[in-house]
Amino acid sequence: MYETSDIRKGLKIKMDGYPWLIVSFEFVKPGKGTAFTRVRMKNLKTGSVLERTFKTGERLEEANFEERKATFMYGDGDAFHFMDIQNYEQITVQATAMGEQAKFLTENMEVAVLIYEDEPMSVDLPTFITAQVTYSEPGKKGDTATGATKVATLSTGATVNVPLFINEGDWLKIDTRDGQYVERVKK
Repeated sequence: MYETSDIRKGLKIKMDGYPWLIVSFEFVKPGKGTAFTRVRMKNLKTGSVLERTFKTGERLEEANFEERKATFMYGDGDAFHFMDIQNYEQITVQATAMGEQAKFLTENMEVAVLIYEDEPMSVDLPTFITAQVTYSEPGKKGDTATGATKVATLSTGATVNVPLFINEGDWLKIDTRDGQYVERVKK
């Protein structure tokens, strides 16, 4: 069991018979009354997002997930297919469960598939990936001092905001948690 003080981003709990993932939280201590935690969470089975408040001292049930290491094989539109590293079984995860993370998948990427009651619920990607820029508008001379950004398309199909000095063919390090550019890398 978790206490409200244990709430953090990424925590997985069980509520109303469903597994939930904490997307964001805010601890609120009003001038009058008891403190509470405002939580935004995503239902890992249905994909719906819910906002809820928990009073200080409430207990939350822990969701028991099995984590399996797997490699990404391919995606076919409504599902993504992974191979379990331990026993070479194929694991299929629905596209709705993948959400925005799907745009960072690359062939043979090692991930952690979270399984709840024998059903794949979500995938934890590596924190950082390296991808090549396939399309980017050329930067204009003299714009580098403003800290401006432009949109670049990566080899994975994702689009990210990058500094103006990034060109097509450059390799970038991207944070998969928020889709932000981290740095240019040599390949």
